[in-house]
Amino acid sequence: MKSVKRIIALAATVLIACSSLTACNLKPGGSSKETITVFNWGEYIDKNIIKDFTAKTGIKVNYETFSTNEEMYEKVKSGTNSYDLICPSDYMADRMVKENLVQKIDFKALPNYSNIDNKYKNLAFDPKNEYSVPYMWGTIGIIYDKTQIKDKLESWNDLWNTKYKGKIYMSDDMRNSLGVSLKRLGYSMNSKNKEEVGKAASELIKQKNEVNPVYVGDEIKDDMRNGEKPIGVIYSGDAAVLMNENPGKYEFVIPKEGTNLWFDSWVIPKNAKNKAAAEKFLNYLLDAKVNKKNVDFIGYGTPNKKTFDLLSDKVKNNKASYPDDSSLKNAEIFADLGDSKKLYNDAWVNVTAKK
Repeated sequence: MKSVKRIIALAATVLIACSSLTACNLKPGGSSKETITVFNWGEYIDKNIIKDFTAKTGIKVNYETFSTNEEMYEKVKSGTNSYDLICPSDYMADRMVKENLVQKIDFKALPNYSNIDNKYKNLAFDPKNEYSVPYMWGTIGIIYDKTQIKDKLESWNDLWNTKYKGKIYMSDDMRNSLGVSLKRLGYSMNSKNKEEVGKAASELIKQKNEVNPVYVGDEIKDDMRNGEKPIGVIYSGDAAVLMNENPGKYEFVIPKEGTNLWFDSWVIPKNAKNKAAAEKFLNYLLDAKVNKKNVDFIGYGTPNKKTFDLLSDKVKNNKASYPDDSSLKNAEIFADLGDSKKLYNDAWVNVTAKK
Protein backbone atom coordinates (compact mmCIF):
# COMPACT_ATOMS: atom_id res chain seq x y z
CA MET A 1 0.00 0.00 0.00
CA LYS A 2 2.73 2.10 1.13
CA SER A 3 4.83 3.87 2.08
CA VAL A 4 1.80 2.35 2.69
CA LYS A 5 1.92 1.42 1.09
CA ARG A 6 4.21 5.87 -1.54
CA ILE A 7 6.39 8.94 -2.46
CA ILE A 8 6.35 11.54 -5.20
CA ALA A 9 7.28 9.51 -8.28
CA LEU A 10 10.91 8.96 -7.40
CA ALA A 11 12.77 6.60 -9.73
CA ALA A 12 16.11 5.29 -8.63
CA THR A 13 18.34 2.69 -10.18
CA VAL A 14 20.63 0.75 -7.94
CA LEU A 15 23.51 -1.08 -9.61
CA ILE A 16 25.57 -2.89 -7.03
CA ALA A 17 28.96 -4.60 -7.11
CA CYS A 18 29.01 -8.38 -7.24
CA SER A 19 30.87 -11.22 -5.60
CA SER A 20 30.67 -15.02 -5.68
CA LEU A 21 29.79 -15.48 -1.99
CA THR A 22 26.87 -17.78 -1.24
CA ALA A 23 23.78 -17.18 0.85
CA CYS A 24 21.62 -19.45 2.91
CA ASN A 25 18.96 -21.07 0.70
CA LEU A 26 20.54 -19.55 -2.42
CA LYS A 27 22.57 -21.30 -5.07
CA PRO A 28 26.15 -19.98 -5.24
CA GLY A 29 27.95 -18.64 -8.24
CA GLY A 30 25.38 -16.18 -9.65
CA SER A 31 26.63 -14.69 -12.90
CA SER A 32 27.73 -11.06 -12.75
CA LYS A 33 25.75 -10.56 -15.98
CA GLU A 34 22.46 -11.54 -14.34
CA THR A 35 20.16 -8.59 -13.73
CA ILE A 36 16.63 -8.12 -12.46
CA THR A 37 14.50 -5.01 -12.47
CA VAL A 38 12.32 -4.50 -9.40
CA PHE A 39 9.40 -2.03 -9.39
CA ASN A 40 8.25 -1.13 -5.88
CA TRP A 41 6.64 1.58 -3.79
CA GLY A 42 8.90 4.39 -2.63
CA GLU A 43 10.66 3.99 0.73
CA TYR A 44 9.51 0.38 0.81
CA ILE A 45 12.72 -1.59 1.21
CA ASP A 46 15.96 -1.36 3.15
CA LYS A 47 18.38 -0.89 0.26
CA ASN A 48 21.15 -2.60 2.25
CA ILE A 49 19.18 -5.77 1.58
CA ILE A 50 19.62 -5.22 -2.14
CA LYS A 51 23.35 -4.69 -1.69
CA ASP A 52 23.64 -7.84 0.41
CA PHE A 53 21.66 -9.87 -2.12
CA THR A 54 23.91 -8.77 -4.96
CA ALA A 55 27.03 -9.46 -2.95
CA LYS A 56 25.84 -12.97 -2.15
CA THR A 57 24.45 -13.98 -5.53
CA GLY A 58 26.11 -11.79 -8.15
CA ILE A 59 22.66 -10.74 -9.40
CA LYS A 60 22.41 -7.01 -10.01
CA VAL A 61 19.18 -5.26 -9.05
CA ASN A 62 17.81 -2.32 -10.98
CA TYR A 63 15.42 -0.76 -8.51
CA GLU A 64 12.68 1.65 -9.57
CA THR A 65 9.76 3.12 -7.63
CA PHE A 66 6.17 4.16 -8.22
CA SER A 67 3.79 6.26 -6.17
CA THR A 68 0.38 4.67 -6.87
CA ASN A 69 -0.99 1.32 -7.99
CA GLU A 70 -2.49 3.00 -11.04
CA GLU A 71 0.85 4.45 -12.12
CA MET A 72 2.49 1.03 -11.83
CA TYR A 73 -0.37 -0.67 -13.67
CA GLU A 74 -0.19 1.66 -16.66
CA LYS A 75 3.55 1.12 -17.05
CA VAL A 76 3.26 -2.65 -16.84
CA LYS A 77 0.22 -2.82 -19.12
CA SER A 78 1.89 -0.66 -21.79
CA GLY A 79 4.44 -3.43 -22.34
CA THR A 80 7.15 -0.86 -23.06
CA ASN A 81 8.67 -1.41 -19.63
CA SER A 82 10.17 -4.74 -18.61
CA TYR A 83 10.10 -5.62 -14.92
CA ASP A 84 10.98 -8.90 -13.26
CA LEU A 85 9.23 -8.22 -9.97
CA ILE A 86 6.53 -5.74 -8.96
CA CYS A 87 4.61 -5.07 -5.75
CA PRO A 88 0.91 -4.27 -6.29
CA SER A 89 -1.71 -4.00 -3.60
CA ASP A 90 -4.50 -6.53 -3.27
CA TYR A 91 -7.08 -5.11 -5.69
CA MET A 92 -4.45 -4.32 -8.30
CA ALA A 93 -2.94 -7.81 -8.04
CA ASP A 94 -6.44 -9.15 -8.62
CA ARG A 95 -6.86 -7.00 -11.73
CA MET A 96 -3.47 -7.95 -13.13
CA VAL A 97 -4.17 -11.67 -12.69
CA LYS A 98 -7.53 -11.30 -14.46
CA GLU A 99 -5.88 -9.40 -17.31
CA ASN A 100 -3.11 -11.98 -17.71
CA LEU A 101 -0.40 -9.43 -16.90
CA VAL A 102 1.37 -11.66 -14.39
CA GLN A 103 2.53 -15.26 -14.40
CA LYS A 104 2.50 -18.13 -11.93
CA ILE A 105 5.39 -18.34 -9.48
CA ASP A 106 7.46 -21.50 -9.07
CA PHE A 107 7.03 -21.97 -5.33
CA LYS A 108 9.46 -24.89 -5.36
CA ALA A 109 12.11 -22.21 -5.84
CA LEU A 110 10.92 -20.49 -2.64
CA PRO A 111 11.67 -22.76 0.32
CA ASN A 112 11.38 -19.72 2.61
CA TYR A 113 7.73 -19.34 1.60
CA SER A 114 7.01 -21.73 4.46
CA ASN A 115 7.74 -18.76 6.77
CA ILE A 116 4.53 -17.05 5.67
CA ASP A 117 1.74 -17.39 8.23
CA ASN A 118 -1.20 -19.37 6.85
CA LYS A 119 -3.63 -16.56 7.66
CA TYR A 120 -1.96 -14.49 4.95
CA LYS A 121 -2.39 -17.17 2.33
CA ASN A 122 -5.43 -17.99 0.16
CA LEU A 123 -6.46 -14.34 0.11
CA ALA A 124 -9.29 -13.28 -2.19
CA PHE A 125 -7.03 -11.91 -4.91
CA ASP A 126 -5.00 -15.14 -5.10
CA PRO A 127 -7.14 -17.90 -3.57
CA LYS A 128 -4.91 -20.76 -4.76
CA ASN A 129 -1.56 -19.08 -3.89
CA GLU A 130 -0.30 -19.23 -7.46
CA TYR A 131 0.63 -15.69 -8.44
CA SER A 132 1.69 -13.74 -5.36
CA VAL A 133 3.95 -13.69 -2.32
CA PRO A 134 2.81 -11.54 0.64
CA TYR A 135 5.18 -8.69 1.44
CA MET A 136 3.61 -6.33 4.00
CA TRP A 137 0.16 -5.51 5.34
CA GLY A 138 -1.45 -2.66 7.18
CA THR A 139 -4.25 -0.13 7.41
CA ILE A 140 -4.87 3.53 6.84
CA GLY A 141 -5.90 5.78 9.69
CA ILE A 142 -5.49 9.18 11.27
CA ILE A 143 -2.30 10.34 12.94
CA TYR A 144 -2.21 13.48 15.04
CA ASP A 145 0.33 15.40 17.07
CA LYS A 146 -0.88 15.31 20.67
CA THR A 147 1.24 18.34 21.58
CA GLN A 148 -0.90 20.42 19.22
CA ILE A 149 -4.24 18.58 19.15
CA LYS A 150 -5.68 18.14 22.62
CA ASP A 151 -8.92 16.50 21.50
CA LYS A 152 -9.18 12.75 21.08
CA LEU A 153 -9.73 12.04 17.40
CA GLU A 154 -11.66 8.86 16.69
CA SER A 155 -13.76 9.37 13.55
CA TRP A 156 -13.32 10.18 9.87
CA ASN A 157 -15.75 13.01 10.63
CA ASP A 158 -12.92 14.78 12.45
CA LEU A 159 -11.29 15.44 9.08
CA TRP A 160 -14.30 17.56 8.11
CA ASN A 161 -14.31 19.59 11.35
CA THR A 162 -13.74 23.27 10.50
CA LYS A 163 -11.97 23.58 13.84
CA TYR A 164 -8.98 21.99 12.10
CA LYS A 165 -9.04 24.15 8.98
CA GLY A 166 -5.57 24.29 7.41
CA LYS A 167 -4.28 21.57 9.74
CA ILE A 168 -5.00 18.39 7.79
CA TYR A 169 -3.18 16.20 5.29
CA MET A 170 -5.26 13.94 3.07
CA SER A 171 -3.97 11.02 0.99
CA ASP A 172 -3.27 11.73 -2.67
CA ASP A 173 -4.29 8.14 -3.49
CA MET A 174 -7.69 7.92 -5.21
CA ARG A 175 -8.87 4.72 -3.52
CA ASN A 176 -7.73 5.92 -0.10
CA SER A 177 -9.45 9.30 -0.09
CA LEU A 178 -12.62 8.23 -1.86
CA GLY A 179 -12.63 5.19 0.43
CA VAL A 180 -12.36 7.38 3.52
CA SER A 181 -15.23 9.55 2.30
CA LEU A 182 -17.38 6.51 1.46
CA LYS A 183 -16.73 4.90 4.85
CA ARG A 184 -17.53 8.16 6.64
CA LEU A 185 -20.91 8.19 4.91
CA GLY A 186 -21.64 4.61 5.93
CA TYR A 187 -20.99 3.13 2.49
CA SER A 188 -18.62 0.38 1.43
CA MET A 189 -15.12 1.37 0.36
CA ASN A 190 -15.79 -0.83 -2.68
CA SER A 191 -19.13 0.74 -3.58
CA LYS A 192 -20.08 0.59 -7.26
CA ASN A 193 -23.15 2.73 -6.71
CA LYS A 194 -22.95 5.89 -8.80
CA GLU A 195 -24.87 8.01 -6.29
CA GLU A 196 -22.73 6.85 -3.36
CA VAL A 197 -19.44 7.49 -5.15
CA GLY A 198 -20.73 10.85 -6.34
CA LYS A 199 -21.72 11.77 -2.79
CA ALA A 200 -18.29 10.75 -1.52
CA ALA A 201 -16.64 12.99 -4.11
CA SER A 202 -18.96 15.88 -3.24
CA GLU A 203 -18.02 15.54 0.42
CA LEU A 204 -14.32 15.67 -0.44
CA ILE A 205 -14.95 18.85 -2.43
CA LYS A 206 -16.89 20.27 0.52
CA GLN A 207 -13.95 19.41 2.76
CA LYS A 208 -11.62 21.25 0.39
CA ASN A 209 -13.81 24.34 0.56
CA GLU A 210 -14.33 24.35 4.30
CA VAL A 211 -11.23 22.72 5.81
CA ASN A 212 -8.56 23.32 3.16
CA PRO A 213 -6.65 20.02 3.47
CA VAL A 214 -3.41 19.38 1.56
CA TYR A 215 -3.14 16.14 -0.42
CA VAL A 216 0.21 14.35 0.00
CA GLY A 217 1.90 10.96 -0.25
CA ASP A 218 4.84 9.60 1.73
CA GLU A 219 6.20 13.07 2.30
CA ILE A 220 3.66 13.23 5.09
CA LYS A 221 6.30 11.76 7.40
CA ASP A 222 8.73 14.61 6.82
CA ASP A 223 5.90 17.15 6.91
CA MET A 224 4.67 15.82 10.25
CA ARG A 225 8.23 15.74 11.60
CA ASN A 226 8.60 19.39 10.62
CA GLY A 227 5.38 20.25 12.41
CA GLU A 228 3.82 21.76 9.31
CA LYS A 229 0.38 20.26 10.03
CA PRO A 230 -0.68 18.23 13.07
CA ILE A 231 -3.25 15.85 11.50
CA GLY A 232 -3.00 13.45 8.57
CA VAL A 233 -4.41 10.40 6.82
CA ILE A 234 -1.51 7.98 6.90
CA TYR A 235 -0.50 4.39 6.33
CA SER A 236 -0.04 2.43 9.55
CA GLY A 237 3.63 1.69 8.93
CA ASP A 238 4.47 5.36 8.41
CA ALA A 239 2.61 6.11 11.62
CA ALA A 240 4.62 3.45 13.45
CA VAL A 241 7.88 5.01 12.26
CA LEU A 242 6.86 8.45 13.54
CA MET A 243 5.64 7.02 16.84
CA ASN A 244 8.89 5.12 17.38
CA GLU A 245 10.92 8.25 16.62
CA ASN A 246 8.95 10.39 19.06
CA PRO A 247 7.37 8.25 21.79
CA GLY A 248 4.34 9.95 23.29
CA LYS A 249 4.09 12.69 20.67
CA TYR A 250 1.82 11.05 18.12
CA GLU A 251 -1.42 9.12 18.31
CA PHE A 252 -2.60 6.80 15.54
CA VAL A 253 -6.24 5.82 15.37
CA ILE A 254 -8.26 3.51 13.18
CA PRO A 255 -11.55 5.44 12.96
CA LYS A 256 -14.60 3.82 14.46
CA GLU A 257 -16.40 3.71 11.09
CA GLY A 258 -13.77 1.28 9.80
CA THR A 259 -10.88 1.43 7.39
CA ASN A 260 -9.02 -0.28 4.57
CA LEU A 261 -7.09 -3.42 5.46
CA TRP A 262 -4.54 -3.78 2.69
CA PHE A 263 -2.00 -6.35 1.55
CA ASP A 264 0.97 -5.70 -0.72
CA SER A 265 2.40 -8.71 -2.52
CA TRP A 266 5.16 -9.52 -4.97
CA VAL A 267 4.15 -10.75 -8.42
CA ILE A 268 6.13 -11.54 -11.56
CA PRO A 269 4.98 -9.81 -14.77
CA LYS A 270 4.20 -11.88 -17.84
CA ASN A 271 7.07 -10.29 -19.79
CA ALA A 272 9.73 -10.71 -17.06
CA LYS A 273 13.15 -11.36 -18.59
CA ASN A 274 14.69 -13.18 -15.63
CA LYS A 275 12.04 -15.07 -13.70
CA ALA A 276 14.49 -17.46 -12.04
CA ALA A 277 16.60 -14.63 -10.62
CA ALA A 278 13.46 -12.83 -9.48
CA GLU A 279 12.46 -15.95 -7.55
CA LYS A 280 15.90 -16.06 -5.94
CA PHE A 281 15.38 -12.49 -4.78
CA LEU A 282 11.91 -13.36 -3.47
CA ASN A 283 13.27 -16.29 -1.51
CA TYR A 284 15.96 -14.05 -0.04
CA LEU A 285 13.36 -11.50 1.08
CA LEU A 286 11.45 -14.30 2.82
CA ASP A 287 14.39 -15.25 5.03
CA ALA A 288 13.30 -14.41 8.59
CA LYS A 289 16.35 -12.32 9.50
CA VAL A 290 16.40 -10.50 6.18
CA ASN A 291 12.70 -9.79 6.48
CA LYS A 292 13.19 -8.47 10.02
CA LYS A 293 15.74 -5.97 8.72
CA ASN A 294 13.13 -4.86 6.22
CA VAL A 295 10.34 -4.66 8.80
CA ASP A 296 12.56 -2.61 11.12
CA PHE A 297 13.17 -0.17 8.28
CA ILE A 298 9.61 0.03 6.90
CA GLY A 299 7.47 -0.26 10.02
CA TYR A 300 4.60 -2.24 8.49
CA GLY A 301 3.06 -5.50 9.61
CA THR A 302 4.86 -8.62 8.43
CA PRO A 303 3.06 -11.76 7.22
CA ASN A 304 6.26 -13.72 7.98
CA LYS A 305 5.56 -15.68 11.16
CA LYS A 306 9.24 -16.45 11.84
CA THR A 307 10.09 -12.76 11.51
CA PHE A 308 7.26 -11.84 13.86
CA ASP A 309 8.73 -14.16 16.48
CA LEU A 310 12.00 -12.19 16.26
CA LEU A 311 10.36 -8.82 16.92
CA SER A 312 10.57 -7.09 20.29
CA ASP A 313 7.51 -6.94 22.50
CA LYS A 314 7.44 -3.18 21.95
CA VAL A 315 7.02 -3.65 18.21
CA LYS A 316 4.56 -6.53 18.56
CA ASN A 317 2.42 -4.37 20.86
CA ASN A 318 2.46 -1.30 18.60
CA LYS A 319 -1.21 -0.94 17.67
CA ALA A 320 -0.34 0.97 14.50
CA SER A 321 1.52 -1.98 12.98
CA TYR A 322 -0.41 -4.77 14.71
CA PRO A 323 -3.94 -3.58 15.59
CA ASP A 324 -6.21 -5.76 17.68
CA ASP A 325 -9.17 -7.54 16.12
CA SER A 326 -11.72 -5.10 17.55
CA SER A 327 -10.06 -2.23 15.66
CA LEU A 328 -10.48 -4.15 12.41
CA LYS A 329 -14.06 -5.28 12.84
CA ASN A 330 -15.32 -2.79 10.22
CA ALA A 331 -12.28 -3.00 7.95
CA GLU A 332 -12.53 -3.80 4.25
CA ILE A 333 -10.01 -5.05 1.71
CA PHE A 334 -10.07 -3.04 -1.51
CA ALA A 335 -11.55 -5.08 -4.36
CA ASP A 336 -10.97 -4.70 -8.08
CA LEU A 337 -13.64 -2.29 -9.32
CA GLY A 338 -13.97 -3.82 -12.76
CA ASP A 339 -16.05 -1.61 -15.05
CA SER A 340 -16.64 0.80 -12.16
CA LYS A 341 -13.04 2.06 -12.38
CA LYS A 342 -14.28 4.84 -14.67
CA LEU A 343 -16.82 5.87 -12.04
CA TYR A 344 -14.03 6.37 -9.52
CA ASN A 345 -11.68 7.98 -12.02
CA ASP A 346 -14.31 10.55 -13.03
CA ALA A 347 -15.15 11.27 -9.39
CA TRP A 348 -11.46 11.72 -8.56
CA VAL A 349 -10.99 14.12 -11.48
CA ASN A 350 -13.78 16.26 -10.03
CA VAL A 351 -12.13 16.25 -6.61
CA THR A 352 -8.60 17.03 -7.78
CA ALA A 353 -9.77 19.69 -10.25
CA LYS A 354 -11.29 21.65 -7.39
CA LYS A 355 -8.84 24.29 -6.18
